[in-house]
Amino acid sequence: MIQEPAIFTPGTEERQLRPALLRGWNRRCPSCGTGPMFRGYLKVRESCPVCSEVLSHHRADDGPAYLTILIVGHLMAPLLLFSFVRWRPDPWLLASVFSVGTIGLSLFLLPRLKGAMIGLQWAREMHGFGAARDD
Repeated sequence: MIQEPAIFTPGTEERQLRPALLRGWNRRCPSCGTGPMFRGYLKVRESCPVCSEVLSHHRADDGPAYLTILIVGHLMAPLLLFSFVRWRPDPWLLASVFSVGTIGLSLFLLPRLKGAMIGLQWAREMHGFGAARDD
């Protein structure tokens, strides 16, 4: 019988995915959960000011933007169709309300999805996040 190799080396604790995702969603360090992850709206700090975990290894790139577009599109399109069929508001009113809603939801989700993606990378030790434990 073939035994699969261990993902983590013996003597190290496994990084939990769910807490890392939730900490990232809250824009906190995925390691300690208390230090801020971002220096600005989307600019990730080099390291956590509380636990000194290096955060510069992340490779979120366009993933958070794609997820934001996917989620906002799937939420707003059915609402737009439903409100148009149900109430038949003026086109300018419909465009105004849904433009503001789309922009607001996008601005809310983008940093949270980026934080969650960085938390995922940290928990799975992707892109150099596990290099410090290998030394």
